[in-house]
Amino acid sequence: MGRVNPPVNIQTSTHRGRPGYSRDDVIDAAVREFNQRGYEATSMGHVASVLGISKSALYHHISSKEGILELAVTRAQDALDAVLQEAAESDMSAGEKVRALIRGSIEVLCADQESVTLLLRLRGNSEVEKHALQRRRELTRRVIPLIDAAQVAGEVRSDLDTGVLTRLMFGTVNSVVEWYEPGGRLSPGEIARHAEVLLFGGAAHS
Repeated sequence: MGRVNPPVNIQTSTHRGRPGYSRDDVIDAAVREFNQRGYEATSMGHVASVLGISKSALYHHISSKEGILELAVTRAQDALDAVLQEAAESDMSAGEKVRALIRGSIEVLCADQESVTLLLRLRGNSEVEKHALQRRRELTRRVIPLIDAAQVAGEVRSDLDTGVLTRLMFGTVNSVVEWYEPGGRLSPGEIARHAEVLLFGGAAHS
């Protein structure tokens, strides 16, 4: 399936505003508010107020609220796509590629928790959201051949449906954004190990 061009023309600046905020600072603050208050309920004025800057200073960095949404979810999706591409193009066995995908995806979720949370909450209410949802579906379709290959290689059970396995795997991985605490008891790598053991070996004592 061909790629859909991003629907928003985003105008950004690489200069820092007078309060010392970069474009990434603005995006991060806005995304936190989107997740806490809801995207529709959060205005550009509210984001500016949270940052302690004027709306004109905010527009120095970004042209619209929809532009912030697109930048944030694109950032998250690009990172997840890169994990999949690296795993798929590696010289590892089929099963190890799937394991690497699990580990890498959880690392991304923990590193940019707010943006991934926003991505997972999209419902297709705008062209930006529809484009993001299409990219999510494409990512899922690209994972299925990795699971197929792991089944053929005998590293994943072949009596289970590939599509269901893929969706259950992503469901487990994506759930991390709801409860991960930066600086908590478990590091992203340790959480990834738990997910890998559960998905590949199960929780039953052998």
